[in-house]
Amino acid sequence: MTRSDTSAIGAAGLRIAVLDLGLDLGLDGTATELPGDGRPGAGAYRLTARTGGAYLFVGVRGTGVPLAERIPDVSLQPGDICFYDANHPPLLDFPERCRLKVFLVPREELGLEDGDLRRIVATPVAGSSRLGTLLSPFLSELADTAVSAEPPVGEMLARNAVNLLATLATEQLGRTPTGTPGGRSPLVARALRFIDEHLADADLSPEVIAAAHHISVRYLHKLFQDEGTTVGRWIQRRRLEECRRDLVLGVRNRRTIASVAGRWGFLSATHFSRVFRAAYGMSPSEWRDTAGQATAGGRGTRPHGR
Repeated sequence: MTRSDTSAIGAAGLRIAVLDLGLDLGLDGTATELPGDGRPGAGAYRLTARTGGAYLFVGVRGTGVPLAERIPDVSLQPGDICFYDANHPPLLDFPERCRLKVFLVPREELGLEDGDLRRIVATPVAGSSRLGTLLSPFLSELADTAVSAEPPVGEMLARNAVNLLATLATEQLGRTPTGTPGGRSPLVARALRFIDEHLADADLSPEVIAAAHHISVRYLHKLFQDEGTTVGRWIQRRRLEECRRDLVLGVRNRRTIASVAGRWGFLSATHFSRVFRAAYGMSPSEWRDTAGQATAGGRGTRPHGR
């Protein structure tokens, strides 16, 4: 089968292929197959479509034995995101003038067990669904960009794609993400690390964080909503924690409250004092004085049992 418009990149075991059906594969209303590490078996199910357009596929590699029960045929619409077993791929029954954007990812990179496959391949993510509306346009553009990007950029985009696809797989299975500290998805964990590394930047914002991770601001807000917070609240919480620590240290090095606030991205000392009191029930100066008294009271006194 000729694939004259196929490109691929590799990062974290990921391959991305963009295929133009009809123009390049000679489809004429006949069934064909998706790229993978195996061929469709005698009992392979079919993915069907009746409308031209772009379709997104995630081929899961390294899956072992085929599924025990045949999966019912699945009907797709443009923009849908469909997982499949790359070792035992389904047949395609698509019209002409379709573009397939295929992500081939090792199973372990997605955090999937063999037993998860049947559930995930039988339930595509509709492009019109809440999750599909967020992810489908982004993944579609990422596939087009990654296959033509220079190696360093392509590798970075590929890693982001793997993180997004792992999050998508977890959402489809309806379970809490695993594999990262605190049970967070890899993408959330990376965003939190980025925030910690840039807390002192006064211009740290959802837009900056989303751009650094090549995701939309809307999807970033969704990730933090799933964590039970917002981007702004998380940034403020982390800044206040660092300020509270520095105020204790400031007792010894005479650092002013304004300088502590400014060091951690608060542009207004008045605003800092207000949110500090709201969070901790006392003003920054009261906290510093309390810490200073505790420090002074502890000098020259060795705790019992030490």
